[in-house]
Amino acid sequence: MATSEFHPIQRARDDGLAARALRVIEAVLGVAAALVLAVLLVMVLVTVCLRYFFGTGFIGAEDFGIWLNVALVALGAPLSLNSALAMRLDVFVRMLPEGLQKLTRIGADVFTVLSALILAFGGREIMTMLGGVSPTLGLPEWIRFSFLGAGGALILIVLLLQRIADRRVLPVALSLALGIALYAGIPHILLDLDWPPSIFLGLIAAIGLVLAAPLPHAFLAAAYAAIAFGSSLPEPAIVSATVTGISKFLLLAIPFFLLAGGLLTASGVANQLVRFAAAMVGHRRAGLAQTTLLTSVLFSGASGSSVANAAFGASTFQPELVKHGYHPAQAAAIIASTSVLDNIIPPSIAFLILASATNLSVGALLVGGFFAGGLMAICLAVAIHLTVREQVPLPRATARQRWQSAVQAIPAFGLGVIVVVGIRIGIVTTTEAAALAAFYTLLLGIGARLGILSLYAIFRQAAVEAAAIGLLIGTAGPFAFLLAVDDVSSLIAHLTTALGGSALAVILLSNVILLAVGLVLDIGAAILLFGPILLPAAIAAGIDPIQFGVIIVVNLMIHGLTPPLGMLIFVVSGVTRIPASELFRAVVPYLLALLVSLAILCAWAIIV
Repeated sequence: MATSEFHPIQRARDDGLAARALRVIEAVLGVAAALVLAVLLVMVLVTVCLRYFFGTGFIGAEDFGIWLNVALVALGAPLSLNSALAMRLDVFVRMLPEGLQKLTRIGADVFTVLSALILAFGGREIMTMLGGVSPTLGLPEWIRFSFLGAGGALILIVLLLQRIADRRVLPVALSLALGIALYAGIPHILLDLDWPPSIFLGLIAAIGLVLAAPLPHAFLAAAYAAIAFGSSLPEPAIVSATVTGISKFLLLAIPFFLLAGGLLTASGVANQLVRFAAAMVGHRRAGLAQTTLLTSVLFSGASGSSVANAAFGASTFQPELVKHGYHPAQAAAIIASTSVLDNIIPPSIAFLILASATNLSVGALLVGGFFAGGLMAICLAVAIHLTVREQVPLPRATARQRWQSAVQAIPAFGLGVIVVVGIRIGIVTTTEAAALAAFYTLLLGIGARLGILSLYAIFRQAAVEAAAIGLLIGTAGPFAFLLAVDDVSSLIAHLTTALGGSALAVILLSNVILLAVGLVLDIGAAILLFGPILLPAAIAAGIDPIQFGVIIVVNLMIHGLTPPLGMLIFVVSGVTRIPASELFRAVVPYLLALLVSLAILCAWAIIV
C-alpha cells in the first residue's frame, strides 16, 4: 500500500525536477548560442574594417568563423528539438488514430536517440583518431569535430528531459532502449544483398520521414543503418561528412541574414518598407504579394543562397503579409516560392557549381539565368494574381502619401543597397555583406530603442534557426557521398544515352531524372553528380549546352518546394513556425507556375 502511494509522488517530483533542469539547460544554451553569433558578427565586421581601412587582416579569420559556425550548430540544435525548427514531416502521422500516433512518436524518438549517439560517440572517436593542427589557427583539428559530439550529447539530454517533463517516461525509456540497441547492434550486422547500400539508405530515411522524425536525424540514422547493408561510410566518417558539410564560410551568411530580418522587423523598419510597397501597388489585386515577389527579384543573388533568402523573407515579410489579411500558410508559401529565384537570377552559386563541373561558360550561364528568372517571376506573378484574395483592401494612396512613404522607407532601402551593391560590385563577399546588413539593422534597432532583452531574444532566435538549418545541410553530406560511392550516376548515364538522338526524348528523360533526384538530394550535390552525365547526352541530341544547363538548375531549384526534402519549405516553416505539411499544400499553385516556366524553357531549348 505504501509503495503504491509512493510512485505517483516520486514521479511528480521527477517531472518537476526535469522541467526545471530543462529550463536551465535551454537558458544556458540560448545565451551561449546568442553569444557565439555575436562573436561571429564582430569577427566578420572587424575583418572587413581591417581590409578596407588598414589594408590588412588577421590570419585564420575565415577558419575561425567556420569553427564558430560548427559550434553554433551544436549549441542551437538541441533548442530546436521540440519545435517547428525540428523540420518534421508530420502529414502522414496526422492521418493515424491516436493510439498509432503514440507508436510513431516512439519511433521518431528512436531516430533522434540514434542520431544523437552517432554524433556523440562518432565525434569522440574522431577526436581520438584525428591528428594535426590547423595551420591558420594553431589549434588541434579535433576540436572542430568535438563540437558536434557535444551537440549530440546535448540533444539526447534535452530529449530525455522534454519527454520526462511531458510525463512520457515509459515511451522515452523504450525509445532510448531501442536506440541504444540499434546503435550497438548495427555495426555487427552484415546483410549481403544485391542492392547497393544507397537504396537502403533512402528507404530507412523515408521511414524516418513517415514517422515524423526530425529530418536531419532521419538522414543521420539512415546513413548509420546503411552500414548493415555494406555501406563504406563508417560512423566516424558519417560525423566527418556532416561537419564538413557545414564547414563553409558562405554558410555564415544564413545566421546574419536571419539576424538582419529579425532586427528589421523588431525595429519597425519592415513596416515602413511594407507601407511604401502598399502605397505603390497595394491598391491593386494581390498588391502586397506582388510586392513580395518584386522584392525577391531585386534581392535575388544578393545572398547567393535561396536558403538564406527564404529565411530573410520569412522573418521580414511574413508578419506583414499576415497583418494585411493573408492566410499564414499562403503568405509563407509565397515567400518560399519567390525564394527559388535567388539561385536563378545572377549572380548564382548554382551556376558557378555547374560551370565548375561541366566547363560551361559562367558568363553565358548567368545571361541565361536572367532570362529564366524573368520568366519564372512572370509565371509566379500570374499565379499570385489568380490565387490571392486579400481580406484587407487598401485604399489608393495619393501622390503625397507615396512620397512620404518613400522617404520613410529610405532606411529599409539602405539594407538593399548594402547587400545588392556590395556583392554585385564585388566590394565584399556574400558573408561580409550579410554581416554588414546585420550590423546596419542592429544600428536601426538601437535607434528604435530596443532593449537588451529584446536584442538578446533576436540574437537567440537567429542562432537557433541558423543551427537547425545548418544541421540539415550538414546531414545531407553522407547521403550524397553514398550515392556517389554506389555509382548511381553511371546508371543514369545509360538511361539517357539509350534514347538515341531525339532532343525531345532526352529533355523529357533528363527532367524526369532530375525531378526524381531532386526529391532526395541537395541541389549542389545533384549538379555535381548529374550535370556532367546529362550534358553530353543533351549536346549529342543537338540541344544548346547553355540552355540545358539553365534547365538543370531551374529543375533542381524547384525541388526546394517539393516533399520530402523541400529545403525552402522547411526553412520557412522553421522561421514562421507553420507546419511543413500546411506549406506543402499551400505552395501547390506556385509550384505549378514554376513547372510551367520550366516547360516553356524546355520547349524553347528544343525549338531553338
